Amino acid sequence: MNFRFCPHYLSRGLQFALCFTVGSMLQAAPAEGWLHWRGPHQNGTSDEKGLIEEVTLGGKNHLWTFDMAGRGEAVIANGRVYAWGYEGSGPDLREYLTCLEEKTGKVIWQHGFNDFLSDIVYSRYTIGSATVDAETGNIYLMSTAGEMTCFDVDGKVLWQHSMMERFGMLTFPNGRRGAAIIDGDLVIHHCITSYWGADGPARDRFFAFNKHDGQLVWSSTPGTPPKDSSFSSPVLGYYNNKRVLYAGTGCGNLVAINARNGDPLWRYHFSYGGVNSSLLLHNNDKVIAIHGKENLDSSEVGRMAAIKIGSEPSAGQASPVVLDKSAELWRLPHVMFTSSPVLVGNRVYQVTHTGELICEDAVSGEELWEHKLENGQLHASPLYADGKLYVPMGNGNFYILKVKENGVDVLDKIELAGGCLGAPTLWNGQMYIHTMEKLYCFGSESKASMAKTAVEKDAAISKGPVSKLQIIPPDVLLAPGARSQVEVVGLDKDGWVVQENMRPDWASFIPPTAKVKSTADATFGRRNRIRADRDAGTSAGAFKATEDEASGILRARVLPGLPFSEDFESFDINEAYPAAHVQAGT
Repeated sequence: MNFRFCPHYLSRGLQFALCFTVGSMLQAAPAEGWLHWRGPHQNGTSDEKGLIEEVTLGGKNHLWTFDMAGRGEAVIANGRVYAWGYEGSGPDLREYLTCLEEKTGKVIWQHGFNDFLSDIVYSRYTIGSATVDAETGNIYLMSTAGEMTCFDVDGKVLWQHSMMERFGMLTFPNGRRGAAIIDGDLVIHHCITSYWGADGPARDRFFAFNKHDGQLVWSSTPGTPPKDSSFSSPVLGYYNNKRVLYAGTGCGNLVAINARNGDPLWRYHFSYGGVNSSLLLHNNDKVIAIHGKENLDSSEVGRMAAIKIGSEPSAGQASPVVLDKSAELWRLPHVMFTSSPVLVGNRVYQVTHTGELICEDAVSGEELWEHKLENGQLHASPLYADGKLYVPMGNGNFYILKVKENGVDVLDKIELAGGCLGAPTLWNGQMYIHTMEKLYCFGSESKASMAKTAVEKDAAISKGPVSKLQIIPPDVLLAPGARSQVEVVGLDKDGWVVQENMRPDWASFIPPTAKVKSTADATFGRRNRIRADRDAGTSAGAFKATEDEASGILRARVLPGLPFSEDFESFDINEAYPAAHVQAGT
């Protein structure tokens, strides 16, 4: 059974962008594998043993190759590989999410994305990866042009949002997209948007969607005006009875956000430009980050630093808390724009902008050793497994390094076709590296012991009384004569749900800080339904839900439909399908 909800007053293209489908999730099944590009431990490491120490292209330990260019990472689940790549060039370039057989590399299904509305340059597509949900096996991907999409295991679209059309996402020539993370029933991604009202100024914002039906649950604005886009993938942890998300942003801040309600907790202005590398969470008392832009407090470019975590706003204090330099536990003058570090125990491994592999003590910041690999490096991050580092380089070279106490031994070095911008990923003894020409699969014929998907142990959580109402979705768009149903849940002070299906009182609300005093031409009826009359005018405003001492805000707009419709069915297609798109014809 499928149920589709599509606002009838929107154009067909925007209808599709906002439609979501449920019912197919009845077929969902749990997934095991390398489900997120940073791996089961969120830090670029694997527990697998008995892995390869050498590769011969077309020979020993080279299992298969798939001819599709890419700039990101493959993820693996239940015997399937999900690779994000592209075919064609120039205006004929098209992105594809491709599902392959793990054993053979044969195509199971593909889904294509067209870039219909962006200024991204052609050399910056597919910088990121898909994410697989361990509970359902569903796959989540935001295309370079901002189509946030949920697929089932057979490639069927369950729901999709065009982030540009629905939430005002801005695009940049570099096109970096990164990867979503999944936490419980939420799938969370971030991008720079310029929306409406208080969210009008451009900011790097985080969006949490219900992973099943695509409903927006919360959005968060933790930073300052952006200098760049960022594909720093968030890291999750528990702190002080809260579920916390840590990430770098396009405004150069490191941020901490309550992952259950979106409340910003703290930020630290780390760099003048965007922070693209993902953070490391070490011992649950610090995050470790690196950047390659100008520092705000010195004339040096770039730094690696450890930042003490744990700050949060006190009652009545504005959020987020802004940390100063005293939050730095240690600092080193290393430069890297986009490659992420790897954490093994108390050791941090990082390839720098100038091609050195460095090893740092995560506790003290002491530099333990360095090893020169190449003259430069860009996006690609190392993978650590079985006492070895697997390091792809931007020029196409791929290193297998045996890690020692005071350095590394080079076990093998091969040259792959196309530069490497993505990190290696690993599951069931097979390693995947996506270059700007091919997806390679390396592994031994005698399989390694398969590592179980790491399951994070939930912290002991205590819940308090309702202190805040969460409105789902927190933002609605209505046509005259249309109505929408919202859900209201009660959260405690730490963001945990303590009461569902609430029926609060509703009233039109103008925030005291609003620069434009306006209200939405709509009313609330029974059972949390908001409705715009048929003669409602174009308008925007807020409603406040109140029950006892708790309250929450819903933002609403009323917009009439366009005075014309176009389905493009009357147009004749007089161009042949691009010959370069050899893998898929849809």
